[in-house]
Amino acid sequence: MDSPPENAGKGLKPTISVYTDYLSNRVSSYFPAASYSNFLSRISNFYRGSSGTSKRRRRKTSLPLPFPSSAESSTAVCEASRTVGVLEDIMECIFLNMHYIQKNLEYWQSKAQGSNAKRAYFMICERGPYAFFNGTTQLLSDCVGESSGMQHTYCLASSYISERINFLSSLRYHLATFLAQIYMKVDKVGEELVKDSEKSLSSLLVDMNDLFLKLEASIGHFHAVRQQSSSVDESYSFPLIFEKLPEVNQEGSQWTDCETRDAINLIYQNVDRLNTYLAAIVTIHRKPRRVTRNWIPYTCGIVGISICSLWLLRHSSLVGSSDIDNWIREAKESTVSFWNDHVEQPLISIRDDLFYTFRKRQKGAMEPEEVQLTANSLHRMLQAFTEQTKGEKAPPNATDQEMLEIVMMRYEKELMHPIQNLFSGELSRALLIQVQKLKLDIEEAMLELDQILRANEINFAILAALPAFFLSLIVIMLVRAWFKQDKKAEGRGRVARIQRRLLIVEVERKIMQLESCKEQGQEKDVQCMLGLALYYLDRLYCAVEGHARATGEWISLRQDIIDLAKPDLQTAHKLRITSRMERVYDCLLPLPKTQ
Repeated sequence: MDSPPENAGKGLKPTISVYTDYLSNRVSSYFPAASYSNFLSRISNFYRGSSGTSKRRRRKTSLPLPFPSSAESSTAVCEASRTVGVLEDIMECIFLNMHYIQKNLEYWQSKAQGSNAKRAYFMICERGPYAFFNGTTQLLSDCVGESSGMQHTYCLASSYISERINFLSSLRYHLATFLAQIYMKVDKVGEELVKDSEKSLSSLLVDMNDLFLKLEASIGHFHAVRQQSSSVDESYSFPLIFEKLPEVNQEGSQWTDCETRDAINLIYQNVDRLNTYLAAIVTIHRKPRRVTRNWIPYTCGIVGISICSLWLLRHSSLVGSSDIDNWIREAKESTVSFWNDHVEQPLISIRDDLFYTFRKRQKGAMEPEEVQLTANSLHRMLQAFTEQTKGEKAPPNATDQEMLEIVMMRYEKELMHPIQNLFSGELSRALLIQVQKLKLDIEEAMLELDQILRANEINFAILAALPAFFLSLIVIMLVRAWFKQDKKAEGRGRVARIQRRLLIVEVERKIMQLESCKEQGQEKDVQCMLGLALYYLDRLYCAVEGHARATGEWISLRQDIIDLAKPDLQTAHKLRITSRMERVYDCLLPLPKTQ
């Protein structure tokens, strides 16, 4: 769900401040009583701080103010001064609101680049149930009444999206101009602020007040234009009006502490009013919430969950059925069986095969001693048969093969009279010798097979463990992807690196557009391009700080970003800096494709 300006730097109080302003505006539209507004205003002021001189929690990282390099040694002193506090709060307000505007503007620009069918689908199906029924009814009535029903929907979608793009682009233009004016002012009087901040604070506050009044004149007309004609469904009824410094304060050369404190509080009031105003008008023109855009899938999901719940209820013990209990028991048994068959037993088998030799394993189907006993018995049988057949003692070096040939010759001779020789001859004895030989061959084959199986037992155990291994690998990959999420430009993956490099591309583009506007003498556009360049530099600054500190590149990279923000630095030198940043710093290099 989208919200009013998000705190990209993780600051708490500015974000809560905008949220309370947003809630105040939403509640006041339903309950216009003043008590609600005053109550929420007190909550907002509680989180903002009691006064402008009090310390505020700011973002952890932000583009530094353009103080001279000689002031780096006194950074701690400057950070504690009221001057720097005022400037940092103003710039933080602008950066956060520009980020919220830019995020919504990019969404509408992506919709504008889509086809007519996609824009029509957005108008009908991605703006909520009310817009769905109204759009469907209008489309059907147009199709029945005339033949250009879809064309009317296309034109309506284009007008709807274009209005928001034009509004947000114009608002971003004026905020970027305001940001550039503040930055250029600080860059111009930065040395005086460092040397004598108290003396130059009065003139700075007067200049800040004048810039706020110029901003009021720039974006105050949005209220009048908005009331005349617009396709925006919601409305707002308050214009942007800033507080003005009293004339007596503007003329004085040296202010008292009380006057300075009042002027700072007035500047902070203007910052809060700007936050409130931007939260209201940008909320009206923002992209639809995630729930609104995906209400059809969510509705289908709710219906599906409801149907599944009813089905489960029918099979639960609440209605007297034991199906779910049986399924749970079967699932438990299957899980235990899977664990035993594919995890525990394979691991135990692998462990045994790694730490025990063949001799220490469990007894196999056939042992070498048994085969040797059968071979010795066959040898004695062949030797006795040969001696009895030939009538002489067999040679001591006679092999089993030679004696088996004698048995086979006798066997063939005995087969000429099988019936007679079966009872009175040597036929039965020759048959028994052949049976013994067959037994020996079978035992030898079984021994070899058992040795092969034992040799590959670890392979079989690994194969049995493969399902559990792949399942564990998938779980590890999912957990790793969850921990290593690409949080836009601040993440650690490939997508985050691409986002950081795209920020450099945007900085280069704004620098070149700024140079083009200078050549054409367009002063307002020059300030706008400088403000947009500062915005993208601030996002880059926040995105790379953690990575650059980890690699030891932060000091050099920080100085390069500060140099890119200098208004008076030549364009050619800035482009050389961006080129070096893309080639040198590790956090900005593209990941190799093999990773």
